[in-house]
Amino acid sequence: MKDLWLGLTGVDWALMGAGMAAILGGIGSAWGITIASATVSGILSEDDTKFGKLLPLAAMPGTQGIYGFIAAVLVLVFFGIFTGNVTLPGIAGFKVFLACQPVAWLCFISAYYQGKTGASAAGIVAADKQAPALIFPALVETYAVLSLIVTILMLIGLRAAYMAG
Repeated sequence: MKDLWLGLTGVDWALMGAGMAAILGGIGSAWGITIASATVSGILSEDDTKFGKLLPLAAMPGTQGIYGFIAAVLVLVFFGIFTGNVTLPGIAGFKVFLACQPVAWLCFISAYYQGKTGASAAGIVAADKQAPALIFPALVETYAVLSLIVTILMLIGLRAAYMAG
């Protein structure tokens, strides 16, 4: 008999958490990049010499997808899901699912807002102002990084508890 938690095995829960981290981070990144790129493209259609300064503003929301991917890979590696020889108890898998939620949701939302912030900051570059335009979207990035750190720390703790028996 399988050890289930709310009808799912521990591996099911862990995979669902990993999947949410990767999927929501990726969706947020695609969304944020699209928002920033729309403004950047308009500016570049008028002055293509600003490409080097504008590219980071459009690309920055892409990091949230990377953070979700990192969390998903850590789940697969930490809990032996790659090998297929894992018997993760249902409640342990549910805890892994919960540990993935900070990076999943924060990256989904922060990538959107980072795209909006990057689009606004592109106006600084368009106006040839000397203010460092990257600072504003970098402030949003801080919260995505913090969510990844929280998820990693939670996964490390859960792995240690799971390995201890």
